[in-house]
Amino acid sequence: MKGEIINVGTEILIGDILNTNAQFIAKELSSAGISVYFQTTVGDNPDRLMSVLKDSIKRSDLIILTGGLGPTQDDLTKETVAKLLGLEMEMHTESYDKMMSFFNKIASKMTQNNLKQAYMPVGAHIIPNENGTAPGVLIESDEKTIIMLPGPPRELIPMFRDFVMIYLHGKSPDKFYSNYYKVSGIGESALEDMLIDIIDKQTNPTIATYAKPDEVLLRVTANAKTEDKAKKLLDEMDSIITDRLKDNIYAREDISLNNLVARLLIDTNTTISLAESCTGGLITSRLTETSGISKCLHSAIVCYSNDSKEKYLGVKKSTLEKYGAVSKECAEEMLRGLLENNNTDMAIATTGIAGPTGGTEDKPVGLVYVGIAYGDVIQVEKYNISGNRQRVQLKTANIALNLIRKQLVNL
Repeated sequence: MKGEIINVGTEILIGDILNTNAQFIAKELSSAGISVYFQTTVGDNPDRLMSVLKDSIKRSDLIILTGGLGPTQDDLTKETVAKLLGLEMEMHTESYDKMMSFFNKIASKMTQNNLKQAYMPVGAHIIPNENGTAPGVLIESDEKTIIMLPGPPRELIPMFRDFVMIYLHGKSPDKFYSNYYKVSGIGESALEDMLIDIIDKQTNPTIATYAKPDEVLLRVTANAKTEDKAKKLLDEMDSIITDRLKDNIYAREDISLNNLVARLLIDTNTTISLAESCTGGLITSRLTETSGISKCLHSAIVCYSNDSKEKYLGVKKSTLEKYGAVSKECAEEMLRGLLENNNTDMAIATTGIAGPTGGTEDKPVGLVYVGIAYGDVIQVEKYNISGNRQRVQLKTANIALNLIRKQLVNL
């Protein structure tokens, strides 16, 4: 099957928004055995979009459009596709009711222009959007398939995985099965380098990586006539991947590191307290994204100043004067203070120089210490992290979460 991707939006065309949708969709289609021969970005102009569509429908079996499904006057993707295919637009009652429910829930009045999001080409299949108000649309016409999805990735990605991929797999005579690996502590480029020999030779199974800051989702997909044959292919690849990545694999499902750590804390009934200096509460914030964490998260303190480290954690003034706040010795005393004050099973401490100022020759920007205490054992590690302030803070938080994970899985 020949596939084509059309991204609609002037903001993408002029560079205001990075087009990550095209990369995501192309990888997904490749894993489903669909070759993408063309990718196009077109502005919010119905005449130019119509011109692109006329070419696309001649040369491609599957056309996926992103963007242009919103409530404003320049959101004309559905209308342009309907005109191309000679279809009328009609109100889709279920989409209208869902929009009304959404606006009632947020106690806001639905403006008149939002109604256009509930109008669909006659005979179209509607793709539900659980993260926004614009539904997706799928139309089959003369052995061609046109799929329209909203532009925001937080809406598009789950719609694509939960609906579009299932639809596409159903069109194939083969069956597709995937293994997922969530990886921390290895960046996307380093991970690719560790697997480059099998990536270069991949045919079936296929390998795709999806990177977030300091987390990578690795998906391995096999297609075969039967599940047993596909499983055999996946098992052969699994032994290679697990041997090379080892305990950097933190999950076999698409789950965030912070959500997994929160689950582990809850499941093992492990209480925890935290002292965050350079991370400024970021670790705590990420843990509290998971419902039920109050069972385990005893307390957390953002101890940014030296005074707060002394007052609330009992860090000695002499330690701060001799070694400084960014030191192994300070981190160790922060951990001891947490355990003495809170009596939790586990304690976490971070201290460092996030930048862009504050660094010296001896203690450069990006120098951080992350400590964990469990039982009678206190462990503090030194790290030198490159990047801007946000990168240093995020990387430090991920290091801390990964330390918690490794401790809990070894209980």
